[in-house]
Amino acid sequence: MIKKMSWCALSVCIGLSVGGAWGAEGNYQLEQVLMLSRHNLRAPLANNGSVLQQATKKNWPSWDVPGGQLTAKGGILEVYMGNYTREWLAKQGLIKASECPADNAVYAYANSLQRTLATAQYFVTGAFPGCDVSVYHQDEMGTMDPIFNPVITNESKDFQKQAIKDMVAADKKLALKPALQRLEKIIDYKASPDCKGKRICDLTDSEQNKFTADNGKEPSVSGPLRTANALVDAFILQYYEGMPLDKVAWGQIKTPEQWKELVAIKNAYQNTLFGIPAIARNVAEPLIDYIRSILVDQDKNSAPKVTLMVGHDSNIGSILKALDFKPYSLPEQNEETPIGGMLVFERWHDNKDNRDLIKVEYVYQTTEQLRNATPLSLTRPPERVTLQMAGCQTDANGYCPWDQFVKVLNSALQTPSQAVQQSTNTAAPAVDKTAQTKADADKAAQEKAAADKSAEKKANTDKATADKAAEKKANTDKAAADNAAQKKADVDKVSHENSAVDHTAQQKTAADKAEKDKTAVDKTVQDEKTPDESTKPASNVSVKNDDKKGVDSSAPKAQ
Repeated sequence: MIKKMSWCALSVCIGLSVGGAWGAEGNYQLEQVLMLSRHNLRAPLANNGSVLQQATKKNWPSWDVPGGQLTAKGGILEVYMGNYTREWLAKQGLIKASECPADNAVYAYANSLQRTLATAQYFVTGAFPGCDVSVYHQDEMGTMDPIFNPVITNESKDFQKQAIKDMVAADKKLALKPALQRLEKIIDYKASPDCKGKRICDLTDSEQNKFTADNGKEPSVSGPLRTANALVDAFILQYYEGMPLDKVAWGQIKTPEQWKELVAIKNAYQNTLFGIPAIARNVAEPLIDYIRSILVDQDKNSAPKVTLMVGHDSNIGSILKALDFKPYSLPEQNEETPIGGMLVFERWHDNKDNRDLIKVEYVYQTTEQLRNATPLSLTRPPERVTLQMAGCQTDANGYCPWDQFVKVLNSALQTPSQAVQQSTNTAAPAVDKTAQTKADADKAAQEKAAADKSAEKKANTDKATADKAAEKKANTDKAAADNAAQKKADVDKVSHENSAVDHTAQQKTAADKAEKDKTAVDKTVQDEKTPDESTKPASNVSVKNDDKKGVDSSAPKAQ
């Protein structure tokens, strides 16, 4: 089950750009974007007993977050990337710079680890500050989402044996000895816990590397290559975090050339595990299928205009190889799949020729932009490098026909048996009728299975979209109801207060009238008791007055 997390906070960090959307140049109009991003800056895994602790006696610097979690600086870097992306999308006319996106126009989906989910949240904050854009993830946090989990799913022992054989062959071709020797000196490897009691302890000995390709697990390696990768990764993260240079690798990496030499170890590690074509297609299949469901299976008019997916370098590395991208280089960056970098799949429409095109770019922050936490914008952008797929012929500007891209996706999702069957049919079309019938039946079954899988994916996507819309409507209705209830309560309060005032006024009027009536009655009674003065003797006047005084002094006064 996919879960969403609304992310409307931190809007104070950055304001919406002012001004309307800019149209795309020429006859091309951007219609859809899917961004596959690696998480941003995290702390290394340097806990007691870890590979790092065993590889050196030296003390590792402390971090503000647990190992593997996104750092505060990583969040800031991702806000900057989101800010730039909003400006770029607005320039192409895909969104409006000064408005929140329409419902279902943006879809954000992250792997269910802290560093990937937080990366997506920070990106959304930078790209759509103050807007109600949710980040979806599976319910169970702390475990890998199957879409992003780069594990072997082929149960064939032959496949697994071949995968190991291919990784060993790739390992033997690596030319890393000078870099590994430099690394040994930096960490004083001979004095490490790893080497305690060992007669030979050498990071350059590739014979110690042991590869595995077990079903249900990631392709992996134990031995010097794994240790070296973890060490270099930690040094890179220290540099990006902005630690003082004398704290980064204990001050022993001093030149850009040394950095390039050492980072080649990390690149080689990734390529050996996830750069073998058969392995890459297998581990990346769920992710490629999901990308196809967004870009191909859904009608482009109803699909999200902007999709963000946040995973790991293994996801990007395996996608690059599975879709057969040509070799590339990233200026001002030593990593081939850098922290926070994104593979951006762009769907363009050629208005002149009425056709769709695909363009794929690697958008990333340079090494110094990461270290210096450089704010990004159209005037101070990250780097953009156009990539090419071997099966998708690009023009001089990097655009490839959409139908060719769809074929690349479908080809990457073929099973090895399907590929063999197609090859056999091409080489020997004259098969007997029984074999052909079986092949047709198998093909029909495979196509049905693929169609069922695609339909299920679409149903899940449609359900997630519908759930999101229903929840948003429910929230809107609740807000309206709460507002109406509050208004009624305010009106009732005023009415009650007015009634109380009227009641008090009526009581006062009645009291005044009662007092007036009583005064009139008392006067009448007094007049009746008093004789006519003209009939009384004058000598009795003072006595009567005295009597009257006596009565008046003892009688109760009118209230």
